[in-house]
Amino acid sequence: MSNKNLLVIAASNGENLKLAKRFIVAGTELNYSCKLLDLTESTNDLPIFNPRQNSQDKAPENLKSINTLMKSHSHWVICAPEYNGSIPPLLTNAIAWLSVQGTDFRSLFNERPIAIASFSGGGCMELLLSMRIQLTHLGALVLGRQLATNKSKIAEDKSINAILNQLLQLHHSN
Repeated sequence: MSNKNLLVIAASNGENLKLAKRFIVAGTELNYSCKLLDLTESTNDLPIFNPRQNSQDKAPENLKSINTLMKSHSHWVICAPEYNGSIPPLLTNAIAWLSVQGTDFRSLFNERPIAIASFSGGGCMELLLSMRIQLTHLGALVLGRQLATNKSKIAEDKSINAILNQLLQLHHSN
């Protein structure tokens, strides 16, 4: 894909949304087309995933637009807080819904370059490891470098730029 574009996904409306917006600004300054997907916005609300309702005809109406938005961006950054030492329910729920929307649960994520970042009160390492495991299982190309930040260790612009420069060098073949 010659025209690389960046989707930054925020899985909270607090500090991780602010962090996501910093990635948008940095990506725009690097001359990439950037878009924010805020999973906390009411237009993106998804009911709790239930395997009894996993058929495409029972999927929430807004899931199609979320899926289309994600498919249309070659590269993603996911900014999420650590919840109880793992992935926040909002993000896990979205991934569960998205993974049952076709015949191949990996299709949306397969070979997609993704960077992961977190602003959390703790160290965020359990979250970042959990996201890396899940996204890799789905076939994503998770960037080796990740961003862990908190109130005492604010992310530097040069770190955000370095992550984006590395991420956007990866090729997405789909």
